[in-house]
Amino acid sequence: MALTDTAIKNAKPGDKTAGRKLSDGGGLYLLVKATGKYWRMDYRFAGKRKTLALGVYPEVSLAKARQRRDKAKEQLADDIDPSGAKRQEKQAKADAAAHSFELVAREWLKKTAAERSASTQKKITSWLEKDVIPYIGKMPISAIGPRDVLTALRKMEARGALDSVQRVKQVTGQVFRYAIAIGAAERDVTQDLKGSLAKATPGHFAAITDSKQLGELLRAIHDYSGHPYTVAALKLSPLVFVRPGELRTMEWCEIDFDTAEWRIPGSKMKMKTDHIVPLSTQALALLRDMQPATGHGKYVFPSLRTGERPMSENTINAALRGMGYPKEVHSAHGFRATARTIMDEVLEERVDLIEHQLAHAVKDVNGRAYNRTAHLPARRAMMQRWADYLDKLRTGATVIQLKTA
Repeated sequence: MALTDTAIKNAKPGDKTAGRKLSDGGGLYLLVKATGKYWRMDYRFAGKRKTLALGVYPEVSLAKARQRRDKAKEQLADDIDPSGAKRQEKQAKADAAAHSFELVAREWLKKTAAERSASTQKKITSWLEKDVIPYIGKMPISAIGPRDVLTALRKMEARGALDSVQRVKQVTGQVFRYAIAIGAAERDVTQDLKGSLAKATPGHFAAITDSKQLGELLRAIHDYSGHPYTVAALKLSPLVFVRPGELRTMEWCEIDFDTAEWRIPGSKMKMKTDHIVPLSTQALALLRDMQPATGHGKYVFPSLRTGERPMSENTINAALRGMGYPKEVHSAHGFRATARTIMDEVLEERVDLIEHQLAHAVKDVNGRAYNRTAHLPARRAMMQRWADYLDKLRTGATVIQLKTA
């Protein structure tokens, strides 16, 4: 006779220690014990009698228990052992929990850390921790769909972080591809997000490209009364016009005073290629002045808080703001555009030499990339002419425009 909810509620365990069985048919029964009421199903598979646990009443209702019995019967009809299938499902859930997006992402960050600079590693970690993990971090990576990732990225769009949202999508895709490699996911779902995110309008770092205004900026830097390390970094910035990250991580071991060269290892460069910066007499003088203060440590421009780390990436920009140059007018990165424009349009330096010195990808007529020493003597002479020109601008000497509009 089939069970009813009333009969189940009123059922007592009786005197038997093994419990009392109330049959519902089709092998399903309720095992009533002093400790609780348990759904069970007896069946035969491969000639052996087996029992399948289907849950505990009342968490699993009578209707739910019958659904599970019917599912088990379907499995038996397909020659599948319901108990074995249940164990596999349980193991799959455990595996999925062990491969949440957060755990896979942190494992990927650790495994690939040697492939990127410390600053890039810090930035990528921050992106994941701030913009992705709070929303999908606890989910099994195999269960995450395109819409889940899009929901997280749309929050970045909403706050206007259009410059970063595409990069975060790429990083998230790298985590998925790592998950595929270790067997934790089947596919990279970020591939389904093409065209679904807003793109930032291409732009450039603000930069002064007028000689007169540059002279004013150089005088402001010369008169700046900030920390000596910051002042020195500001003065060196226009002389070498490297990327801000390359300047602030400059190490004493990279400086050769005898050859007047700064040799930057490829690991620090955007193009991952070693780069040589010829040092003008003005740049050498600045570095020699810094030696007594920081020459005993690793970095030429150490952190203002501790000498064990390089200067903060915001230090030079903050100093420029303090001098009255907002980000819309000039930035630390802008010294590169300043040099590129004025050296070409005013000093009429060779464009290929300027591009070499900017560490841009320059190729010969056969399409081959030049090596780091290409045109080094010519670049050395150009860098000295540039430094002399900056001195004239700063001191207010007459500067002749060599190129008319």
